[in-house]
Amino acid sequence: MNLVVDIGNSSAKLAVFENGEKVSVSRTAELGVEILDKILKDHKVDKAIVSSVVNIPSTALELLSSRLSYIHILSYESGLPFTIEYETPQTLGTDRIAGIAGACNLFPNTDLMVIDAGTAITYDFLTDGIYRGGNISPGLNTRLRSLHEYTGRLPRVSLKENFSNPGRNTEDAILAGVISGILYEINEYIRTFKKKHPDHKVIMTGGDGGFINGKTDFQLTYMPDIVIDGLNYILEYNAV
Repeated sequence: MNLVVDIGNSSAKLAVFENGEKVSVSRTAELGVEILDKILKDHKVDKAIVSSVVNIPSTALELLSSRLSYIHILSYESGLPFTIEYETPQTLGTDRIAGIAGACNLFPNTDLMVIDAGTAITYDFLTDGIYRGGNISPGLNTRLRSLHEYTGRLPRVSLKENFSNPGRNTEDAILAGVISGILYEINEYIRTFKKKHPDHKVIMTGGDGGFINGKTDFQLTYMPDIVIDGLNYILEYNAV
């Protein structure tokens, strides 16, 4: 069995795979030895991969190293099924690498754009088997929080489905502005990508991916687990 550990900006996601199939998925605000110990006791894990956009807790690595025969720490130097064309690959987020790898595995020989909507929204592009780079912009809740924190009177607004557009009150004006702005942004990215790459696939993932899915002008493939699926693929790719 494989253990996948994906540490993001606000939480960590853990998944156990057996023969390519997920048998367990969990999320925790903070990666501690307790949850890792429970997973290792409940499942016969023999190898693991760790991806992190922050520092990996040393206690977690020590526990995994003492219990498993193989651990892979994902980086730009890992074996990958595509070439990275990026000026500073050492600064490339491993979650972005994993998302592209997961999409590449599921949709081979296809030009890909992976949109990961979380704390930040990342747009990553793979064409002709080469990772071309990507763009980063503030995520939904980052924009909502910033409007409150960097202005004198705008309230902190929570994300919700129903609001007037154009906004007929300040709360709705903020929601309509932020959500519409993100949808315009995504629509234009897809429209531009589609013009250049007719044989393409656009994948949506991330914590806010479910909220955004179905609201764009274009059909997306919503895959909330594409990053952890990609991590398991990379683990198998490197463990052989």
